Amino acid sequence: MKLGSLIAGLSALALTACASTGDEPRPRTNAAMTADGHAPYASTYERYPGRPTALVGATVYDGRGGQIENGTVLFRDGEIVQIGDASLSTDGYDRIDGTGKFVTPGVIDIHSHLGDYPTPSVDAHADGNEATSPMTPEVWAEHSVWPQDPGFTRALANGGITALQILPGSANLTGGRSVTLKNVSARTVQGMKFPGAPYGMKMACGENPKRVYGGRGRMPSTRMGNFAVNRQMWLDAQAYDGEKRDLGKETLKGVLDGEILIHNHCYRADEMALVMDMAKEMGYKVTAFHHAVEAYKIGDLLRENDVCSAIWADWYGFKMEAYDGILENAAFLREAGACVIIHSDDANGIQRLNQEAAKAQAAGRRVGIDVPDAEVVGWFTYNAAKAMGIAEMTGSLEPGKMADVVLWNGDPLSVYTRPEKVWIDGALMYDALDRKRRPVSDFELGQPGEGDVK
Repeated sequence: MKLGSLIAGLSALALTACASTGDEPRPRTNAAMTADGHAPYASTYERYPGRPTALVGATVYDGRGGQIENGTVLFRDGEIVQIGDASLSTDGYDRIDGTGKFVTPGVIDIHSHLGDYPTPSVDAHADGNEATSPMTPEVWAEHSVWPQDPGFTRALANGGITALQILPGSANLTGGRSVTLKNVSARTVQGMKFPGAPYGMKMACGENPKRVYGGRGRMPSTRMGNFAVNRQMWLDAQAYDGEKRDLGKETLKGVLDGEILIHNHCYRADEMALVMDMAKEMGYKVTAFHHAVEAYKIGDLLRENDVCSAIWADWYGFKMEAYDGILENAAFLREAGACVIIHSDDANGIQRLNQEAAKAQAAGRRVGIDVPDAEVVGWFTYNAAKAMGIAEMTGSLEPGKMADVVLWNGDPLSVYTRPEKVWIDGALMYDALDRKRRPVSDFELGQPGEGDVK
């Protein structure tokens, strides 16, 4: 757990005495229930206690393209109450002066391996790829998540990350279920699980599966082998009647029923087009292509199929299928009317998704595509929530949604800006101005250079 010094004097109490979120919808699993009729490994998340808070005087980006100068954001009891201009009454709220600062929804990373490939990066911690078969839909990423990973607290403090999706790795064609987490301190992964979030399933096309398994002299060793193995997997899943439990087919059935979302690692445009055709053939839908360095070539197809592209700002050229990436990828996708998400896939990158989005915005501006700042903020907030199936609960500053909020000490699209305060469900989880609200993983306590506070 990372309860260390997150809320001084309150940490142990918060786990038992904080307000319940029992009214949240139960996670959809499409798996057999436990003997008492509950979903297996269900979320036990409970929000930390917070106070009614009013952020006043800041520039507010709502995550949906809206911008309010000298704005006011009100939240209490874990939810956004209202956003508007300076005329909103703040009676009954703790006022925080945001003059000269900026407010956004909490940052969301749709592609992370924190907890499954934690720090320290040693072989004993490498738990993200079950690289023993090209198809492992039966594995669940949450069963590898180590809640003490120091990467979680760094993502909170440096990147304003309030929610993130943990995916299996990309060695396999079918890597298994993903899990969406609230970026809070908890003793167990169940205590971090985002209540009501649907599961995802990780798939991969291209070089990785054919390299891993072709290198072992087995199928697949080619791209056509990748597709053949995938198609047979879906045909077998369609025939599953559920009479005898099969963990892998339960997950695949969940995908076919639309309850589990497909997140597909894929680089080349031609392969993404083929995967979308395979999805139509087999009766499932791709929610997002991840990495997608050639997505700019098929923006119209992605828009027509309502598939998001979760991309980097400028990672490319590190292998052949990443060779034809361009800096203007996000801008061209946006011009095509397609969904853009900035993701990390990296324990350091997750700490600066706002800066990565700004780089992608700048690349577009250089070729005459000027994407407004308020829209760019949606690339690392609302669009990620949409593709993760949680946009009805978070990802934007709208009344009734979770109060996942970041107060930035400057323009969030500037390299000089950092989160000043971060709230998750209305609870202040990080405050750069209060040393007692700077989280440290329990794993780091007592190590040289560490202590109760950083």
